Amino acid sequence: MKKMKSTLLSLLIAGSVINPVYATAMNSEDSSGNDGGQEKFRVYVEANKKSEKSTLKTQYSARWELTENGFSTDMNEKQFEALQKNKNFTVTKVPIVTLDTIGLEDDSMVENETLDLVTSLRASQQIPWGIKAIYNNDTLTSTTGGSGINIAVLDTGVNTSHPDLVNNVEQCKDFTGATTPINNSCTDRNGHGTHVAGTALADGGSDQAGIYGVAPDADLWAYKVLLDSGSGYSDDIAAAIRHAADQATATGTKTIISMSLGSSANNSLISSAVNYAYSKGVLIVAAAGNSGYAQGTIGYPGALPNAIAVAALENVQQNGTYRVADYSSRGYISTAGDYVIQEGDIEISAPGSSVYSTWYNGGYNTISGTSMATPHVSGLAAKIWAENPSLSNTQLRSNLQARAKSVDIKGGYGAAIGDDYASGFGFARVQ
Repeated sequence: MKKMKSTLLSLLIAGSVINPVYATAMNSEDSSGNDGGQEKFRVYVEANKKSEKSTLKTQYSARWELTENGFSTDMNEKQFEALQKNKNFTVTKVPIVTLDTIGLEDDSMVENETLDLVTSLRASQQIPWGIKAIYNNDTLTSTTGGSGINIAVLDTGVNTSHPDLVNNVEQCKDFTGATTPINNSCTDRNGHGTHVAGTALADGGSDQAGIYGVAPDADLWAYKVLLDSGSGYSDDIAAAIRHAADQATATGTKTIISMSLGSSANNSLISSAVNYAYSKGVLIVAAAGNSGYAQGTIGYPGALPNAIAVAALENVQQNGTYRVADYSSRGYISTAGDYVIQEGDIEISAPGSSVYSTWYNGGYNTISGTSMATPHVSGLAAKIWAENPSLSNTQLRSNLQARAKSVDIKGGYGAAIGDDYASGFGFARVQ
């Protein structure tokens, strides 16, 4: 596939570094105290009939039309309460998805993805340990594969002018600011999305002095679905998922959606979008979350049956022994070993601790979390699909499972065997 470079984007370099972490959902809050209930917030409206939807759209400007009878829009508290009384419609507040930082004292919202090193503008390691591990080659000097496969990174945006990413960019779109995707706009001022993209498909740069991702020949679809602060609405994420699926269908290309985000509760907008994309032949890969190591802690959309939930591995003493990190969310012990992926199950494990990758300022950084494990699997899937283009998304998924090898479970129940609650089928690798 011929690659197209997107318009170069200037980045704002913050004075203080934001600690990106696994996304955790919160209910949207509105203030209706001193403003008389006039402050607007995001809602999703579902009409009983298509004609009723058209009528309501004349009153409210639709942001995203996510189903035949439903759309999201903004309204104030008084409008919301009035519409709730109308039996012709179902109206609900759209949850906000946000990237929380370490140290928050908000019960389950405390997460464990942290920055391990100060950002550097010079690559100190061309082949990060996770890439060597997934290739099962400690002497690896470069990576290959992924040609013709799209990896849609739904995140805080991507620095598409980064030397190690610029050659891979095919789409750059912003879903956070308008009622239609804004082309050639996906600026990342957070770092999280750029880091994820690098692990999946960084190509070392034109001088080959940068870092390499798992599938450096894959095409990058950079979709900004979260604001620079790391928060955003779930309808924007759902719209991006559906858009990626429609783009894949329109272009007739193989597409992988990589989402290093999630929420503690299932969201109907995102889940229906995942199901839609999966039915269109798209593979969905999502972070399991950083709420381990208690069982039943996998976040959504990773917990959905039509998404691959990825657990995070750590390299014990850098000696090639891989264990599931304590912070990595777990599935349910009761469903372990049945070799069937159900809702709330881990499916695949990948390197997630102390992962070195590209950063939003044009440099590099090291982060830990299931967000970092996810693009390893997305890149591997792209590499496999490019080598086996006749595979369907479900067959590709089975291929990943077949490649997985058991790993140790730190703080748990010994070695993972088969469909384990902590590591899933295990660590899937190139060979």
